[in-house]
Amino acid sequence: MLKTVMIAALAASATLAGVSSANAAQGCGPGGHRGPYGHCRPNRGPVAVVPGIPALGVFYPGRGYWDGHRYWHNRRAYHGGWRYY
Repeated sequence: MLKTVMIAALAASATLAGVSSANAAQGCGPGGHRGPYGHCRPNRGPVAVVPGIPALGVFYPGRGYWDGHRYWHNRRAYHGGWRYY
């Protein structure tokens, strides 16, 4: 009986020794992880919902700049106004 328990404990410990914990950084540094194509992506929490009607030209974290029609990731000055891209 004791011999069977010792063999089972040895097998369980050998199995657990072979399993390593997941390393979320994987070379991306603290606060980062690998995306679906292998690129480093930042870890971020849940995106807050924007209350009310979005204002034109305002940057909303997790969404981008609102131009009145859709959210854009970037913008730059262009002929006295803004060009979104």
